[in-house]
Amino acid sequence: MSHDGRLLRTAVLVVVGLGLIAPIAIGLWQTGRAAFGILPALGQDMVSLGPWHELADLPGFATSLRLTLVTGIGSTLLSLVLATGFCATVHARMNTSAGARMLTPFLAIPHAAMAVGLAFVLAPSGWIARMIAPHAGWDRPPDIATVSDGWGLALTLGLMIKEVPFLLLVILSALSQIPVARHMAAGRALGYGRGIVWIKMIMPQVWPLIRLPVWVVLAYGLSVVDMAIILGPSNPPTLAVAVTRWFSDPDPLMILPASAGAILQAVIVGLAVAMLMVAEAAVKRLGRWWIRRGGRGSSAEPGLWAASALVMALMAVGALAMVSLVVWSMAWRWSFPQLLPESWSLNPWSSAQDGWMRALSNTLLLAGATVGLSLGLAIAWLEGEDRARRSRAPWAEALIYLPLLIPQIGFLYGLNVGFLQIGLSGGITAVIWAQALFVFPYVMIALSDPWRALDPRMIRAAAALGAGPGRRLWAVKLPVLIRPILTAAAIGVAVSVAQYLPTLFMGAGRIATLTTEAVTLSSGSDRRVTGVYATLQAGLPFAAYLAAFLIPAILHRNRRALSGASAT
Repeated sequence: MSHDGRLLRTAVLVVVGLGLIAPIAIGLWQTGRAAFGILPALGQDMVSLGPWHELADLPGFATSLRLTLVTGIGSTLLSLVLATGFCATVHARMNTSAGARMLTPFLAIPHAAMAVGLAFVLAPSGWIARMIAPHAGWDRPPDIATVSDGWGLALTLGLMIKEVPFLLLVILSALSQIPVARHMAAGRALGYGRGIVWIKMIMPQVWPLIRLPVWVVLAYGLSVVDMAIILGPSNPPTLAVAVTRWFSDPDPLMILPASAGAILQAVIVGLAVAMLMVAEAAVKRLGRWWIRRGGRGSSAEPGLWAASALVMALMAVGALAMVSLVVWSMAWRWSFPQLLPESWSLNPWSSAQDGWMRALSNTLLLAGATVGLSLGLAIAWLEGEDRARRSRAPWAEALIYLPLLIPQIGFLYGLNVGFLQIGLSGGITAVIWAQALFVFPYVMIALSDPWRALDPRMIRAAAALGAGPGRRLWAVKLPVLIRPILTAAAIGVAVSVAQYLPTLFMGAGRIATLTTEAVTLSSGSDRRVTGVYATLQAGLPFAAYLAAFLIPAILHRNRRALSGASAT
């Protein structure tokens, strides 16, 4: 291990610890203090269970808890089943790169923009109702609660439309590390159907590779706020939305039960992950018994095809939702049950120009700053590992995933208190710092595998020619890895643009972004203006992904291997 490598690696870990992990710990500590009655600013300085009693007595608390569990756990399990069934059906005809190209639009669009588009499609006056109207004889929108329904079905659907593509990409990536064709051939030769081979031979190898991403999906589904505001029931809402409202209540004493609710939200996620681990152990025992029993079972083919059909239906609805954003942003007169607007206009864009220009500027500033910081830190971390000649320890991997597993609502209030104490809250710096907590993990995860896959012979050749570590980084690694680096940056842009709670809490409501405005406008404002903001919100990540594709192709147009990003 070189001395410079050890210093760089240590410095990066210190920065990550102080800049990313310490704020989460401070936020949990401050929120936990308030959850147990300690809030000196309001004269509360005695440990008490009063906030928990107040939380339990709040109207609609039990319903909020039920909605959280049903929508969060239900959407995760359904998404996992559908994604697995789809991959079992198409894995031989779709590799990871082809899957990534197909799934990019669904992965790039922020959750709030997708939710707005889905609300446009599912609403009683939405596209689906307009398609059905001529056959059902409707001349006006039906009186049916298709959005914000009491059971959270619209929210569950919205979560699945975003979660299934993510899990598909994760599973396809895992399958590239397994000799699926050989296992499938061996299983079929033994008389097993394709579905049984997947259950008995493929998934036991895939699961360890996708376990952490599934945990992230579960944590997000249980604690989502922006999507739940747009698609979920409003009275009472899910627990995360209710806690957000309680923190904003005019009565400052509501901070105490709100803090208890925030800690409860974190506990729910922790218990859900623990239950998933227990279920994994139980399935292992049952699976071993099933395999030893030797039964070939049914072919499971109908189930696989049903899962594939449902995935395609979800993607069709998601695509319709994305198109609806653009249509509504330019619609002028659109009476029910007309399938398309009767007249079009750019007036919604011009009338709201001052508002969306300000929000767009703030969004671009935040995305540029957070992605720049995250990308620099990720490259420094990976270069430190290379120079130190050490692989990443499990505890370091856990540090990267930690911000994605802890609910944002669980610690952002406490972090805001900490920022207030050092004079940071309410400004752009606080929002950048808070967003970086969630942008860095995605950038780091996206860049790690391509960085490790870089051909070491190029580095050795550069060293043999006298290039030092710094020159090898700038002259060899970064140019060769330009496509993965820009792809990681595009992912970071998508994550930054999508941030709602960090901007709301740390900006104290004074930093307007496309996401905060779109969520606010979705609750009853003009659909046309909402469509403008949501279209811009969805457009930024698409532009970032397009740039990540075009820039390497232009820079390396005379170098076929580099333009194809062979390092990935």
